[in-house]
Amino acid sequence: MWHDITTTGRWEGEIWDRRKSGEIFPKWLSITTVFDEAGKASHYVAIFADITTKKQTEEQLEKLAYYDPLTELPNRMYFHEQLRKTISISGRREDKTAVLFLDLDRFKYVNDTLGHSAGDALLVKVAERLQWLTRESDTVSRLGGDEFTIILRGLDRTDQVASIAQNVVDALAQPFEVVGAVVHIGASVGVSVFPDDGADADTLIKNADLAMYQAKERGKNCYNFYSLDMQDKLNQRLLLEEELRQAIEREEFVVYYQPKVDIATGRVTGMEALVRWFKPDGTMVSPSEFIPVAEETGLIVPMGKWILGKACQQTAQWNQRYGLSLKVAVNLSARQFQDEDVITMVDTVSRDAGLKHHLLELEITESMVMGSVDESIATMEKLRGLGVSLAIDDFGTGYSSLNYLKRFPINTLKIDQSFIRDLHESSEDASIVRAIISMAHSLELSVVAEGVETAAQLDFLHQHACETAQGFYLHRPLCSDDFEKLVSTGPQTL
Repeated sequence: MWHDITTTGRWEGEIWDRRKSGEIFPKWLSITTVFDEAGKASHYVAIFADITTKKQTEEQLEKLAYYDPLTELPNRMYFHEQLRKTISISGRREDKTAVLFLDLDRFKYVNDTLGHSAGDALLVKVAERLQWLTRESDTVSRLGGDEFTIILRGLDRTDQVASIAQNVVDALAQPFEVVGAVVHIGASVGVSVFPDDGADADTLIKNADLAMYQAKERGKNCYNFYSLDMQDKLNQRLLLEEELRQAIEREEFVVYYQPKVDIATGRVTGMEALVRWFKPDGTMVSPSEFIPVAEETGLIVPMGKWILGKACQQTAQWNQRYGLSLKVAVNLSARQFQDEDVITMVDTVSRDAGLKHHLLELEITESMVMGSVDESIATMEKLRGLGVSLAIDDFGTGYSSLNYLKRFPINTLKIDQSFIRDLHESSEDASIVRAIISMAHSLELSVVAEGVETAAQLDFLHQHACETAQGFYLHRPLCSDDFEKLVSTGPQTL
């Protein structure tokens, strides 16, 4: 200040001063030199303005820009800036920096059951617990929703990160008390390390995020380090997704049909429609590869509509052409079942195909309908109102709740093939199959056993009054031409 005054004759800037009351406050000060006739400084004129309100406003704006108002943690913008600075410093010091990307595992459940106020209270408690776990030199941020990040600075070894990540997982697995209720959540944590997993902030964040999703796939409530193998899998998945979109446009899918056999008479009474994907070069992609991607991306909706239309169309043609009453079963995906237009879609597609509704059976899984039971029952009742049959697929592997089962407006239970496979090696499986058949009949439901591969299995099912079976022992899935040859001469006995 004095340097500027003596050399230029004036100075202005921000300083701190003290009021007569002793309170310290900020002010903007301008000092101008007054010279006498000899050119020497005789006086100094000082003018100041109290900028307390201005400084408070700036602090509030900075807090709004850089901090999450709910948890008071740094937000996404602050996190990105800090990570960039930390990487720069870490590069000069030649040490390691780690990014932990956290996603709470059961946060939606808390929101849905206890309300959003409970969810907000939980986020605040999670923020407090994370701050308690970390060092002052680390940065805990909330990116939004139930996503948090932690920047770990000045690390010498990667194994230090593993210990901290496990501590985070263990801490968040402990119960929380919110709005008078005790809740259990957990967290999936992805970890990336500078410079091993990326040289810039964006790459480290992307890789930690990818590792977090891998942790979720491993079963949640755990941590996972990023690896190059993950990137390869991601690239393959992105390629598969793009090819899947093109396949839908080009109609590269083919519907195969696995015959269903009346066990008592040995006659083919219907079939299950199964999708197959053949690329232009003739390569077949396994459903276990592309169905999960289709579900995740939502492509299962247009794909499922096409499969339903094709299956209904071909079934209607065969029934009319050969005087049959074949009933086709089509799997309904979770995305389709939850779509508000599913009733209209099923009605329109089957009508356009010329298939009578009572000759269409839709297969759904227990897990699909247990998310929101009342809404699921309402949807099933509307489908039944069309005249469509409903079957619970893979029965015995999900909730298997008798309390809900008696409420579901269904026609059929399909016994999962895992119980059929070991019928003669596991007395427990045999008991389960007998119990399912008996229970289904008491509820006036028909039973289909899938995965029948031996004569002994078929004989067991026949002895215990199971009505229908399908599996490789009876027939493998057939392309439409081969299935038509099978039924073209009338009712077939296998």
